[in-house]
Amino acid sequence: MEYADDSRARRNVAVLVLAQAFLGSQITMIFVIGGLAGQQLASNVCLATLPISMIVFGSMTTAPWLSGIMQRFGRRTGFLVGSTGGLIGAAICAWALTLESFTLFLLGSYLTGIYMSAQGFYRFAAADTASDTFRPKAISYVMAGGLLSAIIGPQLVGYLSGNTPDATVMRFFPIYIAAIALNVMGMMLFAFLDIPRPARSAETTDRGRSIGELLRTPRIAVAVICAMVSYALMNLVMTSTPLAVVGCGFAVADASNVVTGHVLAMFAPSFFTGHLIVRFGVERIMGLGLLILGAAGAVALSGVELGHFFVALILLGLGWNFGFIGATTMLAGAHTPQERGRMQGINDLLVFGGVTVASLSSGGLMNCSGGTPQEGWAAVNIAMVPFLVLAGAALIWLMMRPRTSAA
Repeated sequence: MEYADDSRARRNVAVLVLAQAFLGSQITMIFVIGGLAGQQLASNVCLATLPISMIVFGSMTTAPWLSGIMQRFGRRTGFLVGSTGGLIGAAICAWALTLESFTLFLLGSYLTGIYMSAQGFYRFAAADTASDTFRPKAISYVMAGGLLSAIIGPQLVGYLSGNTPDATVMRFFPIYIAAIALNVMGMMLFAFLDIPRPARSAETTDRGRSIGELLRTPRIAVAVICAMVSYALMNLVMTSTPLAVVGCGFAVADASNVVTGHVLAMFAPSFFTGHLIVRFGVERIMGLGLLILGAAGAVALSGVELGHFFVALILLGLGWNFGFIGATTMLAGAHTPQERGRMQGINDLLVFGGVTVASLSSGGLMNCSGGTPQEGWAAVNIAMVPFLVLAGAALIWLMMRPRTSAA
């Protein structure tokens, strides 16, 4: 990369890790309570999780234009836009709680998706000033910051609303006030980010490949496919897990513990995933991630005891980590700085488009594809198979091709 400077990259990684840990904890907070608040605000309880889907949908539709802003004005400007969206979204959600307005709550959730989209670019920003050797480690370290957000967010929820006797929807009001504060903190934190703006090309200068040409590049196509499959399948199964655990006779606390184990497995390996990529190659780590996702489905289909849920969800988190970080690393090394904005924007549009479909499909598969929770849970995990086959076949095809500079 033309801006490679590992001393600068390490400083940027430190800023991005803090942003992922603290600013990113608003997403874990809102994912914990968004459905609960939606259940009390919606006229139809079947729409309870729609606020969560709106956040993901907001992230999907924001990615292309937010990436363009970063390409033109720099990462810092883009991240400030993201924090502003998160701040306004949290404020609208807080206002919606006081009015008990589900429609307004959905609007605020959509704007929160602007922040979620910006957070998705932290991993790419970590690579901008890193050398080829440090790049996978930089991406991995920033993703590891999610481990802290997975702890901080739920703890804040418990502290702010866990012990209140208030049973109304207003018990969630302090959560959104905390989200506003976190976004203000993020705006100050990004002042320390030092990533040069991409060079402005003259009109006669080649701006690189078109979107169509980029997506036809084998390494880019495979990276996008594997990122989509890893993220969407993780979301598909994770969203159904609490319904399955409780439906199979276990307590809500058990479901919470299973999900906590899953989230820890998603982010804890990030401390060494980058090192594994450097040592064994990005293709092998991506392939291992897909195999682990398949193993998660096999464990889930083998039984519905609490131990099965724990093992399946831990494997699901680990498989997502290897598959998604590997795909991000492959993509970051397959385009030029001039192509960065267009490619990363379309990548996150496609990835979060898949996640949105998975989020909307998860409840339907779980509740409507069988007569019992066990049958619904089986349907969710069987649905993984064709997508894992697609991603695995694409990766094998890439590995069998002769490597060229254009590949």
